[in-house]
Amino acid sequence: METQSNQAYLTFTLGKETFGAHVGSVLEIVEVPAITTVPQAASYMRGVINLRGSVLPVVDTRIKMGLPTQDDSINTCIVVIQVEQNDQLTPLGIVVDAIQEVIDIQENTILPAPSLGNFANTLLTGMVKHQDKFVLLVNIQKLFSTEEIFELTETEQLH
Repeated sequence: METQSNQAYLTFTLGKETFGAHVGSVLEIVEVPAITTVPQAASYMRGVINLRGSVLPVVDTRIKMGLPTQDDSINTCIVVIQVEQNDQLTPLGIVVDAIQEVIDIQENTILPAPSLGNFANTLLTGMVKHQDKFVLLVNIQKLFSTEEIFELTETEQLH
Protein backbone atom coordinates (compact mmCIF):
# COMPACT_ATOMS: atom_id res chain seq x y z
CA MET A 1 0.00 0.00 0.00
CA GLU A 2 1.35 3.39 -1.03
CA THR A 3 1.47 6.11 1.59
CA GLN A 4 0.68 9.68 0.64
CA SER A 5 3.28 12.25 1.53
CA ASN A 6 2.12 15.56 2.99
CA GLN A 7 4.10 18.74 2.59
CA ALA A 8 3.64 21.94 4.63
CA TYR A 9 3.45 25.28 2.80
CA LEU A 10 3.29 28.82 4.15
CA THR A 11 0.65 30.66 2.14
CA PHE A 12 0.83 34.38 1.46
CA THR A 13 -0.84 36.88 -0.82
CA LEU A 14 0.45 39.20 -3.48
CA GLY A 15 -2.48 41.23 -4.75
CA LYS A 16 -5.45 38.93 -5.25
CA GLU A 17 -3.36 35.80 -5.70
CA THR A 18 -2.36 33.30 -3.05
CA PHE A 19 1.08 31.72 -3.20
CA GLY A 20 2.66 28.95 -1.17
CA ALA A 21 6.30 28.47 -0.18
CA HIS A 22 7.55 25.18 1.23
CA VAL A 23 8.13 25.67 4.95
CA GLY A 24 11.58 24.10 4.59
CA SER A 25 12.71 27.34 2.92
CA VAL A 26 11.13 29.66 5.50
CA LEU A 27 13.14 30.80 8.52
CA GLU A 28 10.79 33.37 10.07
CA ILE A 29 8.32 36.17 9.46
CA VAL A 30 9.06 39.74 10.57
CA GLU A 31 7.28 43.08 10.45
CA VAL A 32 8.57 45.55 7.88
CA PRO A 33 11.10 47.80 9.63
CA ALA A 34 12.87 50.79 8.09
CA ILE A 35 14.56 49.53 4.93
CA THR A 36 17.85 51.09 3.87
CA THR A 37 17.90 51.69 0.11
CA VAL A 38 21.00 50.51 -1.72
CA PRO A 39 22.04 52.73 -4.66
CA GLN A 40 22.31 51.06 -8.08
CA ALA A 41 20.76 47.82 -6.84
CA ALA A 42 18.53 45.68 -9.05
CA SER A 43 14.99 47.03 -9.53
CA TYR A 44 13.47 44.29 -7.37
CA MET A 45 15.89 45.00 -4.49
CA ARG A 46 14.04 46.94 -1.77
CA GLY A 47 17.21 47.39 0.27
CA VAL A 48 18.64 45.91 3.45
CA ILE A 49 17.46 45.64 7.04
CA ASN A 50 19.18 44.94 10.34
CA LEU A 51 17.94 41.59 11.58
CA ARG A 52 19.37 40.99 15.04
CA GLY A 53 22.75 42.40 14.10
CA SER A 54 22.95 40.87 10.63
CA VAL A 55 22.40 42.64 7.33
CA LEU A 56 19.50 41.03 5.45
CA PRO A 57 18.89 41.84 1.76
CA VAL A 58 15.17 42.47 1.12
CA VAL A 59 13.46 41.86 -2.21
CA ASP A 60 10.16 43.29 -3.43
CA THR A 61 8.47 40.04 -4.40
CA ARG A 62 5.87 41.81 -6.56
CA ILE A 63 8.56 43.33 -8.79
CA LYS A 64 10.54 40.07 -8.86
CA MET A 65 7.44 38.21 -10.05
CA GLY A 66 6.44 40.88 -12.57
CA LEU A 67 3.33 41.98 -10.66
CA PRO A 68 2.16 45.60 -10.27
CA THR A 69 3.66 47.39 -7.28
CA GLN A 70 1.53 48.42 -4.34
CA ASP A 71 2.08 50.45 -1.19
CA ASP A 72 2.74 48.52 1.99
CA SER A 73 -0.25 47.95 4.26
CA ILE A 74 -0.58 47.02 7.91
CA ASN A 75 -0.46 43.35 6.80
CA THR A 76 2.70 43.66 4.69
CA CYS A 77 5.55 41.65 6.15
CA ILE A 78 8.90 40.13 5.31
CA VAL A 79 9.29 36.38 5.01
CA VAL A 80 12.88 35.46 5.76
CA ILE A 81 13.80 32.57 3.47
CA GLN A 82 16.97 30.67 2.79
CA VAL A 83 18.18 29.92 -0.70
CA GLU A 84 21.01 27.61 -1.63
CA GLN A 85 24.01 29.06 -3.41
CA ASN A 86 27.18 27.07 -4.01
CA ASP A 87 26.23 24.58 -1.27
CA GLN A 88 25.65 27.42 1.22
CA LEU A 89 22.32 28.60 2.58
CA THR A 90 21.83 32.35 2.15
CA PRO A 91 19.07 34.19 4.06
CA LEU A 92 16.99 36.73 2.11
CA GLY A 93 13.88 38.69 2.95
CA ILE A 94 10.92 38.71 0.56
CA VAL A 95 8.16 41.29 1.01
CA VAL A 96 4.63 39.86 0.81
CA ASP A 97 1.26 41.60 1.12
CA ALA A 98 -0.03 39.31 3.87
CA ILE A 99 0.60 35.93 5.46
CA GLN A 100 -2.35 33.54 5.33
CA GLU A 101 -1.65 30.22 7.03
CA VAL A 102 0.42 27.06 6.94
CA ILE A 103 -1.36 24.33 5.03
CA ASP A 104 -0.60 20.63 4.58
CA ILE A 105 -0.78 19.53 0.98
CA GLN A 106 -0.86 15.92 -0.18
CA GLU A 107 1.57 15.47 -3.04
CA ASN A 108 -1.06 13.74 -5.17
CA THR A 109 -3.30 16.85 -5.03
CA ILE A 110 -0.67 19.14 -6.59
CA LEU A 111 -1.59 20.04 -10.15
CA PRO A 112 1.07 20.95 -12.72
CA ALA A 113 1.74 24.65 -13.19
CA PRO A 114 0.01 26.07 -16.27
CA SER A 115 2.24 26.41 -19.30
CA LEU A 116 2.48 30.20 -19.51
CA GLY A 117 5.98 30.66 -20.82
CA ASN A 118 9.08 30.78 -18.65
CA PHE A 119 7.45 32.26 -15.52
CA ALA A 120 5.24 29.32 -14.69
CA ASN A 121 7.68 26.68 -15.85
CA THR A 122 10.60 27.87 -13.75
CA LEU A 123 9.06 29.66 -10.81
CA LEU A 124 6.07 27.49 -9.94
CA THR A 125 6.29 23.88 -8.83
CA GLY A 126 2.55 23.49 -9.26
CA MET A 127 -0.76 24.61 -7.88
CA VAL A 128 -3.33 23.23 -5.53
CA LYS A 129 -6.99 23.94 -4.85
CA HIS A 130 -7.50 25.08 -1.25
CA GLN A 131 -10.80 26.44 0.10
CA ASP A 132 -12.19 27.11 -3.41
CA LYS A 133 -9.07 29.04 -4.47
CA PHE A 134 -5.92 28.09 -6.29
CA VAL A 135 -2.67 28.38 -4.38
CA LEU A 136 0.34 28.84 -6.67
CA LEU A 137 3.30 26.92 -5.24
CA VAL A 138 6.53 28.87 -5.64
CA ASN A 139 9.91 27.21 -6.03
CA ILE A 140 11.86 29.50 -3.70
CA GLN A 141 15.17 28.08 -4.94
CA LYS A 142 14.34 29.17 -8.49
CA LEU A 143 12.98 32.59 -7.53
CA PHE A 144 16.57 33.82 -7.71
CA SER A 145 19.34 32.81 -10.09
CA THR A 146 22.81 32.15 -8.74
CA GLU A 147 23.96 35.48 -10.21
CA GLU A 148 21.12 37.33 -8.46
CA ILE A 149 21.92 35.71 -5.12
CA PHE A 150 25.55 36.68 -5.61
CA GLU A 151 24.52 40.31 -6.32
CA LEU A 152 22.24 40.37 -3.26
CA THR A 153 24.92 38.99 -0.97
CA GLU A 154 27.46 41.43 -2.42
CA THR A 155 25.01 44.21 -1.51
CA GLU A 156 24.84 42.80 2.00
CA GLN A 157 28.62 42.90 2.31
CA LEU A 158 28.75 46.56 1.28
CA HIS A 159 26.96 47.49 4.51
